[in-house]
Amino acid sequence: GELGGLEILINNASDLGTVPLALLADTNCEDLEKAIATNVLGPFRLTKALLGALSASAREGRAALVVNISSDAAVTPYPRWGAYGTSKAALRHLTEIWNKELSVEGVRFLSFDPGDMDTPMHALAIPDADGTTLKTADAAARDLITAIETALTRPSSK
Repeated sequence: GELGGLEILINNASDLGTVPLALLADTNCEDLEKAIATNVLGPFRLTKALLGALSASAREGRAALVVNISSDAAVTPYPRWGAYGTSKAALRHLTEIWNKELSVEGVRFLSFDPGDMDTPMHALAIPDADGTTLKTADAAARDLITAIETALTRPSSK
C-alpha cells in the first residue's frame, strides 16, 4: 500500500566533533566536518527526503512537524565546544529558515534543546560532571513530548 504521510520527524543524531573537546585552533578539519555532517547535513538530507510525506500530512490536515534537537551550545559560544556549537548553531538557523519557508504550507519546524542530560555523549564531553545534577533521558523525553504538543496546538502560519 501507499504511505499516507509523515506527521513527526525527530532529528536526534549528534556528534561532538573532537573528543576530548578542544580549542578551535586545535580542532582538525576532519572533526569539524564530522560534526557538521552529522549535526547539520544529516538532518538536512533526511528532512529534504521526507518533505513530500510531511507535506502530504499537512495537506490532509494532519500534523506535519520536524523537530531538530539543539543545544545551549547553539546560542552560547563555549570554549572547547567549537565544532559541536558551530554545527548546532547552523542546525538551529536551518530549522528557523525551514519553518519560515514551509510553515505557510502547514509543515512546522521546532528546535528543541533538551538541556544537559546524563548520557554517554555528555560523559565524553565532560567526564567529571556530576550525573546527579543532570537531567535523565526520561525527563528530557517528557519535556520533548510537551514541546511537541505545544507546537502542534499553536496556530499555523497558513
